Amino acid sequence: MSDYSIENLARKLAESVPDGLRSVRDDLENNFRSVLKTGIGKLDLVTREEFEVQEAVLARTREKLEMLEAKLEELEKTLL
Repeated sequence: MSDYSIENLARKLAESVPDGLRSVRDDLENNFRSVLKTGIGKLDLVTREEFEVQEAVLARTREKLEMLEAKLEELEKTLL
């Protein structure tokens, strides 16, 4: 999750605070931001770029597998 998304989420959480607690809104927003960053930082996540690289590798591997399966099928037909 990008810092921009964390900022938006922290702001939305702070805005959802009841009116009686509006005076501590800035402190709450900072605390929300800190908790979100810490929590997300503990997750085992990959970047979008890393995901897309692995997706491309998987697609190429799938193409090669399909090609090899077709060749194997041809070879099996010639042997039978």
